[in-house]
Amino acid sequence: MKLKTLAISALFVLTAAAAQAAPLKIGVVPGAYSDAAIVAAEEAKARGLDVEVVEFSDWTTPNVALAAGDIDLNFFQHVPFMENAEKQGGYHFAAVAPGILANLGLYSLRHKSFDEIPDGGSVAIANDPVNQGRGLLLLQKAGLIKLRDGVGFLGTVDDIAENPRHLKFTEVEGPQLVRITGDVDLAQGYPHFIVAAGTFDPASALIYSGIEDRKFAVNFVSRQDNKDDPRIRAFIDVFQHSQKVRDQIHKSFANSDKLYILAWEGK
Repeated sequence: MKLKTLAISALFVLTAAAAQAAPLKIGVVPGAYSDAAIVAAEEAKARGLDVEVVEFSDWTTPNVALAAGDIDLNFFQHVPFMENAEKQGGYHFAAVAPGILANLGLYSLRHKSFDEIPDGGSVAIANDPVNQGRGLLLLQKAGLIKLRDGVGFLGTVDDIAENPRHLKFTEVEGPQLVRITGDVDLAQGYPHFIVAAGTFDPASALIYSGIEDRKFAVNFVSRQDNKDDPRIRAFIDVFQHSQKVRDQIHKSFANSDKLYILAWEGK
């Protein structure tokens, strides 16, 4: 009990010290991550920590802004995506804490099963290297394509070795996939974006990726040179221990436990 009291006291000291500094700016994308961050920011304010949530509509600008120092933290990407961005942009980032692991699905508003996907059918897939690879692996799991051996989640449409139904692929920015799902035979989809759009049931995917695949959990990401910022540590503590944040995450995933896990709990 004494150790617990000391830990709580230390947290209050940390939060108080963080409050002396400028507002913490965190970049997010619309949907579950934004909604959860906003609730956490409100909780942090009650503890004296000022947090500004900045919303972006794509998956490129949040890293550009982070590298430039326009924001202190972002919350939209998993570690493989971050590492690829670092290689492409010359960034120096740090994954400071795990957040939410969202399931990935393949959705169709035209067909009720993969058997109904026609020859020459249209498929919308993410256009960034890592998430495109995840979508292709899911298509392979569904038996629709076969990838070259060994490409894994870094595969692209150029790595498709077998495409017996002659599927035609349209590459789309991840957050925009939900907008064109009704225009194609099959689309890669993210439940949290589908919930935010409110256009169809996020639990209606024909297949899901394995939710145990923790390497694709969305992390809080900072620059290497500010990963120990006490404001960041204080905000993450609020995020991971607030019941209101948990409730919001559950709501953002259509109140369905099968669509996400809290990655920091490891279950």
